[in-house]
Amino acid sequence: MEAPNKNEKFPLGEVKELGYLKNFITNPQIEVGDYTYYHDFENVENFQKNVKYLFEHSGDKLIIGKFCMIASDVTFIMNGSNHLTDSISTYPFAVFGKSWSNAMDGKVYPQKGNTIIGNDVWIGYGATIMPGITIGDGAIIATKSVVVKNVEPYSVVGGNPAKEIKKRFSEEEVKSLLDLAWWNWPVDKISKHVQLLTDNNIKALLEL
Repeated sequence: MEAPNKNEKFPLGEVKELGYLKNFITNPQIEVGDYTYYHDFENVENFQKNVKYLFEHSGDKLIIGKFCMIASDVTFIMNGSNHLTDSISTYPFAVFGKSWSNAMDGKVYPQKGNTIIGNDVWIGYGATIMPGITIGDGAIIATKSVVVKNVEPYSVVGGNPAKEIKKRFSEEEVKSLLDLAWWNWPVDKISKHVQLLTDNNIKALLEL
């Protein structure tokens, strides 16, 4: 049985609104795992435009795992957007140089680290992910959510700011699924067991 080709840009053939995302990425500060797809109502290549304030000098990365589903207009805000927040003024004087060029001497802008999206994560239409956020494996981010803090694995969050709505499975089941890490299986094994992966019988999956 032949699995879909992870190196195809458009796995649905004539449907050009959906693509395997890693095949469109040119920015070395963005890393995307196999089979993660992005849907865009206009152009899949818009994805990188939706990763905002990702500057080389900031040094942060956007790291996205395997088998993620990212809807149109999802926006990632990166660390280059940060201003001083514990100072009297948040204005970036030094950026404009001249007599303001030394305004940041001995100071640094806030740095919240890499933004990390786990595996098998579904991010709904128009969601916004703030800098330095980690979204756990198997999580679901509801449409138009603004994610300002880390999201636990296999949880559903929504709103502005996003809050946990529910856990998808029990704590014991979540631990078992994280240990199983099916997204790291060889693709032939995934193909063999897709019926179980689209079911809710975790016990049967664990017994393989």
